[in-house]
Amino acid sequence: MHSLKDVPAEENPNLPLIGYSDREDPRDVLVLPKGVSEPDERLPIGCSSRRRVLQAQKLYPQMSFRSVRGNVLTRLKKLDDGEYSALILAAAGLKRLGLADRISRYFTTEEIIPCAGQGILALQSRKGFDRGILSGYVNQESEIIVKCERTFIRAVGGECSSPVAAHAVVEDGEILLRAMYSKGSGEMGYVTGERKGSVTDPAGVAKALAKELMEQFEQEKG
Repeated sequence: MHSLKDVPAEENPNLPLIGYSDREDPRDVLVLPKGVSEPDERLPIGCSSRRRVLQAQKLYPQMSFRSVRGNVLTRLKKLDDGEYSALILAAAGLKRLGLADRISRYFTTEEIIPCAGQGILALQSRKGFDRGILSGYVNQESEIIVKCERTFIRAVGGECSSPVAAHAVVEDGEILLRAMYSKGSGEMGYVTGERKGSVTDPAGVAKALAKELMEQFEQEKG
C-alpha cells in the first residue's frame, strides 16, 4: 500500500496498481507554530515541493521559502523550534496522524492545485493478481479520478516531483479536471486550466487538457 501521490506516474506492468481507497481531504494546508496566527516574515515558509512553492508565492509574495526534510513529526518540531515561520503540508497526512488541530489554514484546490493522487491510498500487486477479491473494498470513483489525474501527469511528461498538478472531481456523471503545468523547475512560471467531460473517458479529458496547457505555456512563456 502506498500514498498515491508518491508513486511514479509511469507504472511497472509487472507491479500494477490494482485498487484505490476513498479520497481523504486532497487539499494542501498551512501549519503555523503553536500560538501563532500569521507567518513571521523574518523566517521562511518550509516547503520541499516546487508545485506548492510556485503557487504559494502568489498567496504570500512577501515570504521566502526554504526546503524542509523529515517525516511530519520532524518537520513540526523544526517549525516549533523556530526554524520556519510556517509549513505547507498535505491535509490528508496530518488528518491520518491525528494532527488536524495543527492546521491553521486550508488552501482551496483553486489556490493551490493538489498533486495528482493526493489523499488517495493505492494498492499494488504482482501481475496476475485476482482483483476480484477486492470488490466492495476499493473505491470505483477514486479509480476514475486516478486515471484522469495520472494520465494528465504522464501526458505532460511529469513525475511526482515535477512542478505539475492535477485534481479531478466527479459530479453528475461528469469529471472536472483542474490542472497546472510548468517546465523544468518552474523558473518560467506556470499555467493553469480546467476541462470537463464524461466519466466514461477520464483519460481523454486529461489528454485534451494536457495538450491545451502545454500549447498555452509555449505561447505565454516560450
